[in-house]
Amino acid sequence: MLEKTVAQTTIAKEVTLTGVGLHTGAEVTMTFKPAPENTGYRFKRVDLKDAPIIQAEAQYVVNTQRGTNLEKDGVSIQTSEHVLAALVGLEIDNVLIELNATEPPIMDGSSKFFIAALESAGIETLEALREEFVVTEVITFTDESSGSEITLIPADHYQVTTMVDFGTKVLGTQNATLNHISEFKSKISEARTFSFLHELETLLDHGLIKGGDLNNAIVYVDKEISPETMIKLEKAFNKSKLSVKPNGILDNLTLNQPNEAARHKLLDVIGDLALAGTRIRGKVIATKPGHYVNTQFAKKLCAVIKAEKRNQIPKYDLNAPPLMDIHQIMDMLPHRPPFLLIDRIIELSDTHVVGMKNVTMNEEFFVGHFPGAPVMPGVLQIEAMAQTGGVLVLSTVPDPENYLTLFMKMDNVKFKQKVIPGDTLIFHCSLISPIRRGICHMQAYAYANNKLVCDSELMAQIVKKK
Repeated sequence: MLEKTVAQTTIAKEVTLTGVGLHTGAEVTMTFKPAPENTGYRFKRVDLKDAPIIQAEAQYVVNTQRGTNLEKDGVSIQTSEHVLAALVGLEIDNVLIELNATEPPIMDGSSKFFIAALESAGIETLEALREEFVVTEVITFTDESSGSEITLIPADHYQVTTMVDFGTKVLGTQNATLNHISEFKSKISEARTFSFLHELETLLDHGLIKGGDLNNAIVYVDKEISPETMIKLEKAFNKSKLSVKPNGILDNLTLNQPNEAARHKLLDVIGDLALAGTRIRGKVIATKPGHYVNTQFAKKLCAVIKAEKRNQIPKYDLNAPPLMDIHQIMDMLPHRPPFLLIDRIIELSDTHVVGMKNVTMNEEFFVGHFPGAPVMPGVLQIEAMAQTGGVLVLSTVPDPENYLTLFMKMDNVKFKQKVIPGDTLIFHCSLISPIRRGICHMQAYAYANNKLVCDSELMAQIVKKK
């Protein structure tokens, strides 16, 4: 179930951090910038031509071997999870994240410095409401190869529990729980990333951890260190002397909490599930979580939420005076009976429109479609949705009577239910992207009898009449 009860937020001003990338070792500058409502989280590569943008969405996950890595049109972002966790932890909904490299700075391997930067920028409340996925049924994903599992169950607010077991004596079994997202800063944000010695050796041998040092990764020593390996580590970390603490951790670093590893895995879960694109009201239980199972669950959650949106039936007071009656519609649209297929406009904003049609036996198309079994043709349902969308796009020009709206394409058309005489159709059209050069790309839904009857992506262009 999807609900909108709390206003969206962004940051009040931009703020910049600098550091090095964990895997590249390159100097990185990252700037958080305010973003409009319904933007979500977006990464912008300012070091590349045309400064391409990658949305922080699960569909763009391409690799999870050493972090959650996104790629779109050949442009990539590495290790996005710590930044995204900080944004979710502070309940910030919309931010543009500018980077001059492929990955954010690793800082100390946690979200602490990102939290501090975002808090220094301040949080601003926006007008639009935040969409929240309210969990009503158990959702689960299991990775059979690793035994990792994530389960999402109903709860009054967003909660996360992680259970970690790597099968090593030095780390053992650890648990961590976040009872409310408001506790993220104090209980989770300082938990640093960690690695086992055998993993670290492999990464160093392949030149894949150039920006690491003893201040941004906990190293669990799960094997005996040879003198040769110790020399290699001292050189890599630029330290004259290294040793192993009694608790099995490489020295010059003290654990913030005994279960810091489990807390960091919880941090990663929050950052990775941000890729679902919708806030969650439910409890996540993650057993042996990792970036692969986290992001696979985020993709599954995306599909569940998308289906929920398709099936969610909006409620409107059809007895209230309409925003536009049939005469006002004809003042804007060029269509006329019998091809004017909407009767009222109920809502209209810069980004969406809601229209209505009463379907009666008097419709001319029922004469032949079909005799004795009248059914409204699907193409006319699409046309009615397009006319509703036409009101939205024509409302952006001062003289709509001088323009025509022409179809460019329709995608992902689905018909779910029959439409027959006596039905009242409700059409909801919302912009997928801003209107540019008179081109409108929208998602459209048609509802009747508390059911979704049709949906489609539509694209049209307004052109001036000759």
